[in-house]
Amino acid sequence: MGMQQGSRQPDPARPVVAFDFDGTLTVRDSFTAFLRRRAGKRGWARGLVRLSPVIAAYARERDRGRLKAASVREFLVGVPREVLESEAEAFAAHVWDSFMRPDALAAWDDWGRRSALRVIVTASPETTVAPFARRLNAEMLLGTQLVFDGQDRVTGAFATPNCRGEEKVRRLHAVFGPDLRLTAAYGDTSGDREMLQIADQPGFRVFTGRP
Repeated sequence: MGMQQGSRQPDPARPVVAFDFDGTLTVRDSFTAFLRRRAGKRGWARGLVRLSPVIAAYARERDRGRLKAASVREFLVGVPREVLESEAEAFAAHVWDSFMRPDALAAWDDWGRRSALRVIVTASPETTVAPFARRLNAEMLLGTQLVFDGQDRVTGAFATPNCRGEEKVRRLHAVFGPDLRLTAAYGDTSGDREMLQIADQPGFRVFTGRP
């Protein structure tokens, strides 16, 4: 499959269509579900207790980036890249049939038949979304990037800002140039607003199907 993580120049003749991932292509947040599954019930409960100050701060400040960073530090620090990638692959296979919105998949496939360059633009880590992107035959994936240390283990830091809001547009511009106009874009939260604003066909919460 030809998915790239922002590493090649696209064909300018192809329409570019951007899809948010969590809540748009899926019925719920994939990263939370992934962390919960790998931690197990007891590990998840213990982790939430330790994260309670950050969760309380999120309720006041709505800083999703801070909450995500804290979750990575709590649940993933020290995990080798190859282990994380393998677990992400198994997770995608396990949840696919209960996770993906059928009407979103229909739109995704329709754009594919129209030779669109389909880009997943997500706040979730690229590492955990990549198996889904491969199953979708996505042409490109732009997400929040984890930092790995010299031993190729998760450090708990991010290599990029949390990929939501203006950051989604910045990442798209970095790949496609500052004059990019999306043919279509789909999202479901305020974090997708800026991306939808640069689309000729903005779709906000248009997918409601459930598996």
